[in-house]
Parts: sequence; C-alpha cells; structure tokens
Amino acid sequence: MKIFCERLKDLRIETGISAKELGKQIGVSDSTIIRWENGDRIPSIINLKNLALFFKVSADYLIGLED
Repeated sequence: MKIFCERLKDLRIETGISAKELGKQIGVSDSTIIRWENGDRIPSIINLKNLALFFKVSADYLIGLED
C-alpha cells in the first residue's frame, strides 16, 4: 500500500496537477485523492484503472509490481 501512496503522490506532483483537478479528471473528490495518498483508503479497481490511464502508466506500476 505504501508504494501506491508514494507513486500516486509523486505522479501527481510531477504532472503539476492538484488533488482537486485530478479528482475532477477521474470522477472522485479531492479528499478521496488525499486519502489514497495518505494510505487511509485504497481505490477501487475502476479508479485504479482511471489513474493508470490518466498518468499513462500501468496499474502494476501504481501498485508496485513493476518499476
């Protein structure tokens, strides 16, 4: 879980997008994005897919199965 949180936050910061804007782009609230980054919640498979598509990375990368 920790690796997902770190990668999500790093990708968001590298992209220069706010949690609010990312939430809008994938259809969740900014507080949901922050909870994912803090490790308080985990995304559904659909949201994981949407994050991967948005950042143009694989879901395996996001969850730490590949580098």
